[in-house]
Amino acid sequence: MGYEKEVTMNPSGFVVLADYVPNIIQEIRYYSTYNFIGDRIDGYEEPCAILSKEAARALKSAASEFFVQGYRIKVFDAYRPVSAVKHFMLWGIEDTDIRMKPYFYPDIEKQEVFSKGYVAKLSSHSRGSAIDLTLLDMKTGKELDMGSPFDMFSEISHPSYRGISDEQYDNRMRLQKVMVRNGFEPIDNEWWHFKLKDEPYPDTYFEFPVSSEYLRR
Repeated sequence: MGYEKEVTMNPSGFVVLADYVPNIIQEIRYYSTYNFIGDRIDGYEEPCAILSKEAARALKSAASEFFVQGYRIKVFDAYRPVSAVKHFMLWGIEDTDIRMKPYFYPDIEKQEVFSKGYVAKLSSHSRGSAIDLTLLDMKTGKELDMGSPFDMFSEISHPSYRGISDEQYDNRMRLQKVMVRNGFEPIDNEWWHFKLKDEPYPDTYFEFPVSSEYLRR
């Protein structure tokens, strides 16, 4: 797979996110079959979010700020094993499997999922300090309308895209401002993705499974 950086199974610098941020909501999409591939992804043994200790600490601070504003964090993905990224790449080679195209990449061809940068060969998620998330309004119990769903691989998901309503754009900026203020960086093509600016493992990719039991051994 061309991994020139260090790959390790050592989970000692990681934590189960719910232990740090008890009020988070989790919908770990790659544990389910409702994702852009349509199968549970390799390496996801449990529907739980895992992060580096440093990223979890920063996210706890962001979550507290959101909570005061009346919102809870909803997490779709956090740490992602190298094996999961390999699963993505192998799916990309299989040209015939486009069953989830109408739901996740209706406007582009399958190979453009990679060429346009929505799925990376070397994922920051595998370094343990990236997270995909949205906000839930505690008054309504519903997710904020961000103008496009998680993992919609389309221009409409770019944070700066203005072909959405003012409310949808403001919701994206609400999420982004608090995350940035707490040490995270956004990316250009996904409103839901943030990476800890001072990530502790910038050159290391992790292979251990998404499993709270594995971390607590």
